[in-house]
Amino acid sequence: MAEEGKYEVVSPLGEREIKWINMAPRLDTLEGKTICEIWNESFKANITFPVISELLRKKYPGVKIVSYTDMPRHHMIENPGVTNAESEALIAALKEKGCDAVISGNGG
Repeated sequence: MAEEGKYEVVSPLGEREIKWINMAPRLDTLEGKTICEIWNESFKANITFPVISELLRKKYPGVKIVSYTDMPRHHMIENPGVTNAESEALIAALKEKGCDAVISGNGG
């Protein structure tokens, strides 16, 4: 029971249950790996991604960069384990391109 002047509130929406998952282990190197760029059209990734790609290629000559222009755009932020058609398309593209790592946006 609530104290006088205080109220207990119960949301009719209920609690969200989110299944937590572990993050993928960090790569020991980017040499020989495939890195996919993903852009949600915020900030200026169309300017920064080419610079980042060039720097990565200089440091890791065997790296393969899949440009953001060859990947689906992804605008939605979802809870872990929740997907929609846009995120399903992105997941499929990541698998198809053999991505070992992702650069998702940058800055801004």
